[in-house]
Amino acid sequence: MSPSVFIRLSVMMLLQYFIWGAWYVTMGTYMSTFLQSNGVQIGAAYSALAIATMISPFFVGMVADRFFEAQRIMGTLHMLGALLLFAATVVTDNTAFYWVILFYSLLYMPTIALSNSIAFHQMSDPGKQFPWIRVFGTIGWICAGAFITLLGIEKTPSTFYLAIAGSASLGLLSFMLPGTPPKGQSSESAIGTEALVLLKDAPYRVFFVAAILVCIPLSFYYGFANVFLNDLGMEGTAAKMTMGQVSEAVFILAIPFLFNRIGVKNMLLMGMTAWILRYICFAYGNLESASWMLYAGIILHGICYDFFFVTGYMYTEKKAGEKIKNAAQGLFTFATYGLGMFIGTWSSGFVTDYYTIDGAHHWKEIWFVPAYIALAVIVYFLTFFKEKREIQIAN
Repeated sequence: MSPSVFIRLSVMMLLQYFIWGAWYVTMGTYMSTFLQSNGVQIGAAYSALAIATMISPFFVGMVADRFFEAQRIMGTLHMLGALLLFAATVVTDNTAFYWVILFYSLLYMPTIALSNSIAFHQMSDPGKQFPWIRVFGTIGWICAGAFITLLGIEKTPSTFYLAIAGSASLGLLSFMLPGTPPKGQSSESAIGTEALVLLKDAPYRVFFVAAILVCIPLSFYYGFANVFLNDLGMEGTAAKMTMGQVSEAVFILAIPFLFNRIGVKNMLLMGMTAWILRYICFAYGNLESASWMLYAGIILHGICYDFFFVTGYMYTEKKAGEKIKNAAQGLFTFATYGLGMFIGTWSSGFVTDYYTIDGAHHWKEIWFVPAYIALAVIVYFLTFFKEKREIQIAN
């Protein structure tokens, strides 16, 4: 890969996740401040991304990959996305805002797969080269949070303007990316239904169900952590929450070492246990005497995400084998970030409203709900997961 291509792909990946981090983290705070949204309405807005995750594989697999160059359609989607992000700052009704975010999500989510396709097409050794490109996505998310705090715009519509600038920039850049021709007809389904055969394997079936269920506590963090920390009066919340992404980048380096030595079951259990610890930290943390618990809850994101979801992707690939590994990853993404997150975002909204009295959130009670759910998933997982053969990966 030439230096020029590496730089363009790195900037592409940085902007791809900069856009997401600019509006997604603080959307709940924006809605509660400017739209006077309740928990259900905030949860519904976050569910839009889950709906888009379930629909976008059809678009990518059945339209984009077959008929258009990936970089051109990605550029078009990001330019249109910038217009919809602007519309999100104009509407003043929760229903209208939901539809704008849903339509925007339907444009944005396909670009994740498209950006990966563009990157992989230029690589001679994806296993070694892709991580160096993908890490710029994490840097982009961190930069978004840092800019929001430095500019003092966390509780203003300007977070969307920041995302608009990123979306328009990536839209223009996309037309200058290396050509990625359409793939034509594919024998695989859009959401990987060929991989349903994996569910005949009892251990994987238990893991698969657990992965869907663990997205419920995950949704509480994505939808309401920023609202919670701002309610407590934390300054520069958006930037401080990026410590979770830093943690994610650090802990992912430990996965190859631990995966082979302690096994997939223990890795998954560590990830699920971290969710319980996170919400206990949030339930008892405060800025006066236990601020360390709030920061611990944020930093635990690396273990929460990497040790369950990244390990889960690796486990899925090794279970699937070469023939259906792409279909298996598609099915896993559809089930977790699609179906699981849809259930989770709606559940988190109803729970938050239930424990909100006279406009005041009772956060301690709210955070105990996802902690209990994570505990229930662990009990289910320990009871039924019977993987006897450790699955190894190459160091």
